[in-house]
Amino acid sequence: MKKPTLPLGALAAGFGLSLGALAQTAPLPNATDKALPTVKAKAAKEPESKDSVQATETQIGKGKQELRDLPQSISVVTERLIDDRNLDTLKDALKQTAGISFLAAEGGEEDIRLRGFPLQATGDVFVDGMRDPAFYERDTFNYERMEVLRGSASMLFGRGSTGGAVNQVNKAPRLLDRSTVDVTVGSHGHVRAVGDFNLRVGESSAVRIGTMVTEADNNGAGSSLSKRGVAASWRTGIGERDEFQVTAYHLDNDNGMNYGMPFIRPTASAPVAATTLLPVDPSTYYGLASDRNAGSASTLTLAHTHRFSPQAEWVTKIRKGAYERDQRAGTVRFAAAALQPDRQTVTLATLNANSVINRGTQLKVQDMDNLFVQSDFNGSFQVAGMKHQVQAGFDVAREEKKVYAAISAAQGGVVPVKPTTTLGAPNDGASIDESLRTFRVGNAYVSTGWGAYLQDLVSITPTTKLLLGLRYDSLKGDYDAFTVPTNASSPVTTTRYRMKIGEWSYRTGLLFQPDPQWSFHLSAATSFNTSGDAYSLSAANVNIPPEEALNVEAGAKWDSADGRFSVRTAVFRATKLHERNTDPLLNIVTLSGKRHVAGFEIELAGKLSPAWDAFASYSWLPVAKIDVSSATGGEIAGDRPSLTPQHSGSVWTTYQLTPQWRVGGGLTARSGMQPIRNPGYYAKGWVTGDLMAEYKVSGAPLVFKANLSNFTNKLYADALYAGHYIPGAGRLFQVTGSYTF
Repeated sequence: MKKPTLPLGALAAGFGLSLGALAQTAPLPNATDKALPTVKAKAAKEPESKDSVQATETQIGKGKQELRDLPQSISVVTERLIDDRNLDTLKDALKQTAGISFLAAEGGEEDIRLRGFPLQATGDVFVDGMRDPAFYERDTFNYERMEVLRGSASMLFGRGSTGGAVNQVNKAPRLLDRSTVDVTVGSHGHVRAVGDFNLRVGESSAVRIGTMVTEADNNGAGSSLSKRGVAASWRTGIGERDEFQVTAYHLDNDNGMNYGMPFIRPTASAPVAATTLLPVDPSTYYGLASDRNAGSASTLTLAHTHRFSPQAEWVTKIRKGAYERDQRAGTVRFAAAALQPDRQTVTLATLNANSVINRGTQLKVQDMDNLFVQSDFNGSFQVAGMKHQVQAGFDVAREEKKVYAAISAAQGGVVPVKPTTTLGAPNDGASIDESLRTFRVGNAYVSTGWGAYLQDLVSITPTTKLLLGLRYDSLKGDYDAFTVPTNASSPVTTTRYRMKIGEWSYRTGLLFQPDPQWSFHLSAATSFNTSGDAYSLSAANVNIPPEEALNVEAGAKWDSADGRFSVRTAVFRATKLHERNTDPLLNIVTLSGKRHVAGFEIELAGKLSPAWDAFASYSWLPVAKIDVSSATGGEIAGDRPSLTPQHSGSVWTTYQLTPQWRVGGGLTARSGMQPIRNPGYYAKGWVTGDLMAEYKVSGAPLVFKANLSNFTNKLYADALYAGHYIPGAGRLFQVTGSYTF
């Protein structure tokens, strides 16, 4: 009998998991060389997610699982939906799922909010189930799908927010020869070329290469695009006892940046609540031509899957990542009254083409390097007459980040002066020489952490399943802040802070599945996030324990008899039990806050008929409240939390008119909500509409598709901050040609 190969995960046993003995001594039951092709044949028939807007399984929970077996809400944006709506970025894909809003942060990054709680880009975004902790503009060119786990997720991933987690699933090599080239041209000089090349190179081996080039003068919201991407993957042993995969990924962004537009009041005496958006076209841009949001992401991932049997496997991944960010942007604000031609404060009543606009300076220059090791076991077996679906594993991480500070003129640096402009002169092409700036290291952060978890889904009866999960995390972070005098470049003073935590996370759920179509669930899960999630410590937060949260949910999932259509619904309550607050008297951070959100979600996806596809996602958050807060301004006790719209959602549907013609359309909407810190006004709700028409050339592997997005050219605030907003993209028309060979 052929002896199983030692799993790669066993080689990492020194990190704390002792499953190595199982790998060396537990062969497949009755395993022989003849048994292996059975496993392989099954894996060779991998489904194409591009064929449907419906998903029936997910990889967000540490291995493939049926959606009906998870007692927690998950939204899946498939490759078909991404392609139909021309969704080029992670942010675009997220807009298809309900409950999502965006913060236009002062650092330029657009933080995600889900169910009113933050999803930190440094802690809650994943690639193929592994943490992707960096700020960069993520592109969809290599996506197979995008998954959103709703509610607390620390039992699976460790530190994270109350809102949930986002998983980007990359395309993997498959045992077939198939390639596709997509070329898109559109408004504002938009040109995008995406290639997906899959080649079978052996009986159980394949390679897949994805490429992307995008250029645009203006993406419909004021800023230009210039980006390149490549993803190359080799996979061997597909479907066999031991499968290996090596993936290299690189994305380079040199994009412009619309930092945002200022809010405005109708008149100087108008109440704060009357604050509104500027009545300008969404594509207008008042930043400098030299403003940019450049950056890169480079990763190398090694993966090994060892199959003990068709019901048990061990997957180990190692990923090394390097990220760079170079943001040169600035706040756009109206100049003070004394600098205006009419010497009046700018309001809607006084607004005119000669209103003077200042361009501020916001710099974010930083590097990040990380190393992740993750090993997960998934297996099903019978004990005492009950079926157990067990997941267990561990992960180890080392993360390093450096943030650079600009050297001021008083310290010997050069600070270029930014020219002003006027409301009547958008896109004026003015620029400064950003290369004149010099930088020093402002702070550095290094963290090491590990986590281990165990989860069991027990079939108590043929229709009832119980889920129990437990995880422990240990994290140590060292933060050095380097300061220099305000009028000199030296001496350098180093202030050091250290954070050390250990935290337990829990997950439990009850599933009732009376038949193959219905699945009902009731679940509870915890989460925690540390002061170091943003890789920043200070005297105010270094000794503050993690925030804690609890998510409770009841829901149901229904699949049609033919399995081609699904409906998911849930009611939930998410509570941040211990929230960081700054004591206004002592100016220290405490865990004195508390807030909660409760609501309802419904989502449907699939085929209503052989020719009719539909996807819809809706969220209603009628209850949202700051329960306890020590703040005296902004979000105070009794307020509705900022960036928490009562209603949000998206709908998309297509219909195959003839074998050649397919048409589609959809809406995306959010109701009004307050910007961060509750400044006393709401950004109004909005609805945008998109249209699509597709023509397949008869007898040829060629498809043409036309997309018209935001066809009414709606002016709306897509991301919010207290003093400014980022407008959503205006009307865009794009045509895509796809050739498959």
